[in-house]
Amino acid sequence: MKSKSTTSENPGEVGVRDLRDNLSRHLKAVKAGGELTVTDHGKPVARLVPWDGMSKFDRLVAEGRITPASQPKQPLPPPLKIEGGLSHLIKEQRG
Repeated sequence: MKSKSTTSENPGEVGVRDLRDNLSRHLKAVKAGGELTVTDHGKPVARLVPWDGMSKFDRLVAEGRITPASQPKQPLPPPLKIEGGLSHLIKEQRG
């Protein structure tokens, strides 16, 4: 039995089974600049696109959609010392 080809019905779609059975071929097409939508029972579940070498964070910064923090993270203050543990503190706060 021959598997479905992405060129027959929708050139940009591939079913999960076809992707599994022909992974090398599909990855080669994506590396060449193609994009594939992976479907499960005809419903889109994922998209394969060529790797551009940037993290999602770096891509969003480059697109101007987010701005990185202007100051580095500050260390947290030391934990508070409480007598009797957390349960005791909660009971005390409730009155």
